[in-house]
Amino acid sequence: MRAHPPATDDGTMEPTLTLYSIRINGHLGPTALSAFPAMVSQRQGGQTVLTGLLPDRSALYGVLAEIEALGLDLVELRKLVPRRRSPEPGDSR
Repeated sequence: MRAHPPATDDGTMEPTLTLYSIRINGHLGPTALSAFPAMVSQRQGGQTVLTGLLPDRSALYGVLAEIEALGLDLVELRKLVPRRRSPEPGDSR
């Protein structure tokens, strides 16, 4: 039996993507990074930051489980809120 995606606030079945940033100690090589296909990696100092849009909480838990399974040292997890666009001069919003 297939699960249905959760309904959004407006009643549609479109998944809501959430942007996350996950900081891990150390530099991850290509093999370790291949475990996170939905994430973009960036090295910052002695750490790797994975950033990506995830469709739901279970996808986030899947990424966290992969981090644990690989024995990686999780430093920080952040849910990022996209910045709203500043109104342009003349916008009536």
